[in-house]
Amino acid sequence: MGYIIPVLQERYKTSKIIVFHIESELHYQVIDHNSNPGDYSAAILYSKIPALYGVEAMENTEVQKFLETNLQEINIDRVRIIEWRPSLNYFKEAYVRLLSLVVNYIKQTDAVNRTTAVFGKRWFNNFFKNLGMVNRTLLYKQSSIPIIITGSGPSLEQTLPLIKKAQQNCLIIAASSSIMALAAGGITADIIIATDGGSWALKHFYPCYRNAVPKALAVNLIAALPSQSANTPKLLLNDSSFWQTIIFHELALPSIIIPQRGTVTATAIELAIQLTKSNIYLAGIDSSVNDIRTHAKPYSFDSLFLDKADRFNPFYSISFTRSSLIRKGGSLDIYAAWFKNQLEFWPKRIYSICASNIFANGSGLLDSDIIKGQAGIDKQNKYFKTVNNSENLPGFRERGIAALLNAVKNKEYSQNIKQELIPLLLPDKNALREKTNNRIISDHELETAIKEIAFAKVLNG
Repeated sequence: MGYIIPVLQERYKTSKIIVFHIESELHYQVIDHNSNPGDYSAAILYSKIPALYGVEAMENTEVQKFLETNLQEINIDRVRIIEWRPSLNYFKEAYVRLLSLVVNYIKQTDAVNRTTAVFGKRWFNNFFKNLGMVNRTLLYKQSSIPIIITGSGPSLEQTLPLIKKAQQNCLIIAASSSIMALAAGGITADIIIATDGGSWALKHFYPCYRNAVPKALAVNLIAALPSQSANTPKLLLNDSSFWQTIIFHELALPSIIIPQRGTVTATAIELAIQLTKSNIYLAGIDSSVNDIRTHAKPYSFDSLFLDKADRFNPFYSISFTRSSLIRKGGSLDIYAAWFKNQLEFWPKRIYSICASNIFANGSGLLDSDIIKGQAGIDKQNKYFKTVNNSENLPGFRERGIAALLNAVKNKEYSQNIKQELIPLLLPDKNALREKTNNRIISDHELETAIKEIAFAKVLNG
């Protein structure tokens, strides 16, 4: 009922406190609580503290939104959860669910922050390099065609015959890492989706362009894209960050807003939800390792491991070590937990073709969608329109940078821009700033970083 709050405020004077209450009625008791003038008033304290009440709120995306809103400027490493354990005995599953939602949010945010600190400069540099390769962009209209999304998990292999049978009547969105396995099964993706900004991601793309140019790409421009992709039509993904939105608006580039989720398959699902009203089928999205197998075969990175193999370090030993490291890393567990929670919020038309993963919930339904489909339709022209940007392309990078620099100087936008770009472009200074509670990083430092990183030809790290 809030009695711990004044104690926390007294001991941790600069800390921010947020509150979750599973039971709404307790909230009303706190608000109506009267105390003597010399006592702590829970009602007064609670009126100033962000709080979320009621089991109903815990059953939807309100928890995620509440945490995102109130922890936006907080160093996630410093967040601590204080539990009132008698609540576990009384509320049981509701309490465990709420706690797991909060813990998973902290884990995911921490993973994103650590990744951003390492790769932020590369992502930013990729974005401006890729602006020079948006010769053609795609507009879309929502359709009623079924969509198949392919990841590169081991279970993809067993679904290839069914996907091949369905490909004329479905739209296939493929993670770039699954392209080699699809090609081996005689399948051509309609859209290849890519969000990974690491240079290693290019190795997934090279096989795509070795035999034929992909039909279309769905990409966030922070991704690593090969120069061969300049003429491939692109469906641009905007991760809803303020700095990307400013640039897309300035350049009049159409984009779909899909927040970053840490894994390309989550982005692909949210894209599919916007593209179709029909069913969505998943294949190869395992979020797990199958014995020592981490991916479907063939896989783009296999050649790297085969090159390292010898009598004393055979390929199977390399595979065993790699699968063990992936398990210990814990990222797949984080993704699996996120997917399980998210399934409750997505439309009830997402199914798995394969019964061996976390989405196993309707593998036999695809046949009826194939029967209803229109065989041999021109999917690209029926559901998408291509826009030519070649005349405006030469000035995209300069205009994008100019728009960002103007936003840094604009009082209306400056705070939002700094919150996003300082951790991205100045991670060392940002860490020092948070450690010392010194929030001053000059506009000149940020402007210099924007220019240097956006125009850099080669980035270390």
